[in-house]
Amino acid sequence: MKWISRNFDPARVSASSLLITVGLVFGNIGTSPLYTMKAIFNNAEVYNDLLVYGSLSCIFWTLTILSSVKYITITLQADNRGEGGIFALFALIRKKTTWAAVLTMIGGSALLADGILTPAISLTSSVEGFKLFNPDLSVVPIVLFVFIIIFFIQQFGINFYSWTAFGPIMLLWFLMLAIIGSFQIISTPEVVKALNPVYAWQFIMQYPGGFALLGFVFLCITGAEAVYSDLGHCGRKNIRISWSFVKISLLLNYFGQGAWMLQHHDSNASMPFFNMMPDWFLVPGLVISFIATMIASQALIRGTFTLVVEAVSLNFWPKIKIVNPTEVRGQVYLPFINWTLLVLCILSVVIFRESRNMEVAYGLAIAITMMMTTLLLMSYNKSRGLNSPLATSFLFFFLVIESIFLLSNLHKFLQGGWFTIALASLYFLVMFGWYFGRKIKNRRISFVKPDTFFETFKDLKEDKSIPKIATNLVYIIKANNPDQVESKVIYSIFNKQPKRADHYWFLHVDMVDEPYRCEYKVKHIIPGILIRIDFHVGFKVDPQINLHFRQVVADLVRSGEIELDSGFESLKKHGLPADFKFVILERVMLPDFKLSNIENFILTIRDFVRIISISDEKALQLDSANTITEQIPIQIDQPIENRIKKVCKDLS
Repeated sequence: MKWISRNFDPARVSASSLLITVGLVFGNIGTSPLYTMKAIFNNAEVYNDLLVYGSLSCIFWTLTILSSVKYITITLQADNRGEGGIFALFALIRKKTTWAAVLTMIGGSALLADGILTPAISLTSSVEGFKLFNPDLSVVPIVLFVFIIIFFIQQFGINFYSWTAFGPIMLLWFLMLAIIGSFQIISTPEVVKALNPVYAWQFIMQYPGGFALLGFVFLCITGAEAVYSDLGHCGRKNIRISWSFVKISLLLNYFGQGAWMLQHHDSNASMPFFNMMPDWFLVPGLVISFIATMIASQALIRGTFTLVVEAVSLNFWPKIKIVNPTEVRGQVYLPFINWTLLVLCILSVVIFRESRNMEVAYGLAIAITMMMTTLLLMSYNKSRGLNSPLATSFLFFFLVIESIFLLSNLHKFLQGGWFTIALASLYFLVMFGWYFGRKIKNRRISFVKPDTFFETFKDLKEDKSIPKIATNLVYIIKANNPDQVESKVIYSIFNKQPKRADHYWFLHVDMVDEPYRCEYKVKHIIPGILIRIDFHVGFKVDPQINLHFRQVVADLVRSGEIELDSGFESLKKHGLPADFKFVILERVMLPDFKLSNIENFILTIRDFVRIISISDEKALQLDSANTITEQIPIQIDQPIENRIKKVCKDLS
């Protein structure tokens, strides 16, 4: 199918783009019928009509209010130049307060933790369906084997799977949901009474344990946050149009399962999704379900990669190796995250073993994420001057509903919810230590104006008593102001060990909120001696600074702004090009500086997290053969409590 290519435009609506959207975006929420109704029925105290009508009514209004209204209608409007997700939402907030950063960390951590259990529960539920043929089937080994395959092939990129398979298979999946559910509804049409919200109210207030069962109703909505995160893959219009089809298919299947339950109160309801299938279709249905959950798991893993890349770019996560296995825009592969996810997914399957055990652990973390997204939307509206009473009332209404769902999920904590909360807490500590540790160190940075050192640079360049370290010496700097540079850079050039060169370069990499921006600016601070380059790189762009810098140098040579001849006379006469050497300054805190307890705690976390971080040299993709990493102490002015005293020599 030639219509699927790397030139796919998310902003354009077509039959092919809608098919891609169905395949890539709705896998998570689309496979929820496998376990949602099963979880409700298997944890119910009494089997009666109110259980069916009430739970279906709750599912319908949850999908309508939270999915259709909050996410599809409202939240998708908060796109960062086409990109979505909780980190992109944080990037949109103009005044990035500590409060907003913490909300983002909590929501992002919970979403990443949820990404561990989602593939596990979906795949395990589909494999358990085969137990209808063989009750003694060992589910765990099969699921683990499939996980190993899925995570192994991530390194080859999405083209390895062929985009042509995703859309049609998931289209077939949703059609199957709709058709099977419709046949059950036709045989028991009174099930449509569940559209009345009164049943939802009666279910919560009158059914025994109804409020606790809301925690299982919530499973129908757990993929909504992932839809927002996938905004950049398929575009707002494609998601909104295809959601209409997806939602109808989901509701038809949920109501079909409810209709089956109305007819089989006393039957085995352990797997209503498969139980309601006709006998002749059970095998094809099982196979389609298994393949659909594999696709959904793969899509969620890719979504996790995207989230982590955005977190890295916004300094919420340590720098890690990022690979672009295909030429498809936005497709990345993170080896460390991939294998970590595999280990955690295997661990979750080994711990819980059955989908019914995962159901009681699932949903708690994602409820937290949804609340954080709502609070960030309020902050976003306020920063943009969009906090009208109507908009604020809407978001507050969503916050109340999500708070109710969170409370209904709290009973899951001791039954298994601790697992995702523990993972989320671990992710949060990583983000907290990395983000605020960087801020603590940045507060100790002092800046100077480099043009005030004109004579010093000139004299150093001409000082033959100092060996020339390179023709072009390139410093990676952090000063955002184009007229400033860190004082430590000047210290490194002139004080620590004088570094003579013909030309000095200051490279500043500005990670901007616009996801795919890739531009540069040039400023000749000291003509012929010192040049500053500012790279403006979007948070979804791979920062190939070595490559970008070579392109900038080539542009400057063509424009006649610089010459690229070697600075060594013996090489220059042979027409050899100039050499370049990069310098990265690593700021270290000396042990005799006193910080507050919280600052010491944060820096301890950051130092521990550095274990999984790659160096700036690798993160910026610099040439390691021509890069120097130099440690510079962070100076902190602090009072001296006990001044050392000079002792006069005793002459007697």
